[in-house]
Amino acid sequence: MTLLATVFTVLALKRLIRPIAIASKALDDYRNHRRLSVLPTEYSDEAGLLMSNIQESIFESETFINEKQDLIYMLSHDLKNFAGNPQGLAKLIIDEKPSDAIKDLANLICESTNLQFRYIENFIKLLNEQDQVTKINQESRIILFANILPFINEQVEQRLIDKNITLDVSLEEQEAKLKIDEGLLIQVLVNLISNAVKFSYFDGEIKLRIFNENDNLVITVSDNGIGFNDYQIDELFKKFTKMSRLGTANESSTGIGLYLCKKIIERSKGKLTASSEGKNKGAEFKIEFKNC
Repeated sequence: MTLLATVFTVLALKRLIRPIAIASKALDDYRNHRRLSVLPTEYSDEAGLLMSNIQESIFESETFINEKQDLIYMLSHDLKNFAGNPQGLAKLIIDEKPSDAIKDLANLICESTNLQFRYIENFIKLLNEQDQVTKINQESRIILFANILPFINEQVEQRLIDKNITLDVSLEEQEAKLKIDEGLLIQVLVNLISNAVKFSYFDGEIKLRIFNENDNLVITVSDNGIGFNDYQIDELFKKFTKMSRLGTANESSTGIGLYLCKKIIERSKGKLTASSEGKNKGAEFKIEFKNC
């Protein structure tokens, strides 16, 4: 009798827990894969009310995200048109061969609208990248580092040549099982190396090191460039950060590269940090993953 009672108790508990498990999976699918689930509606108790509320919240969230993106895309398009009107008029004024003073003012208008165009383009780029981040597949996979290095070199080679900067690669780990797509890891490392190039002086050196530390996979990108102070660290990873600066060769910054790198790494269950000993003492960006 005791065994029979235990069996009935276990079955009853499984029946009670099942709606919670279904609701939990639906939330995980949406948070990790942006995948919409249709929850069952046959439950009429508190569990049914919970699933109904979760279902409604997921659909409301998805609708809000889509409407927000549509609105921003529409505003970006309209703002680009508005910015283009004064630039077109300024170019017409320049074509009329006006006085130097008027020509200088017209050129200022053109420069100002070009900055507006760049800001709008960065807005659209941010939206596209955020969409990519939300669709990250969280399944573990083996990353072979020797296979991704050629793709990284291909994308940063010209930047290195332009400033005669050496990239020193130390590959102490050959592979790791991580929850990040190869393409996204390449994108992050290219961004970090490009950022290091931007803020390094001519004839400098950048070090890329991949190694194991305390059973964690660690990737560091370090340089001997302009560096930053401790109080500036929090600003580094903000989108459209106020710390967006010109590089040592007046390279422009979008203010979103490091923000997206951090989002991608954190979404992939990793950690991205930055450190520097101060002005003109270089910087190091460190990625840490727990081995799966």
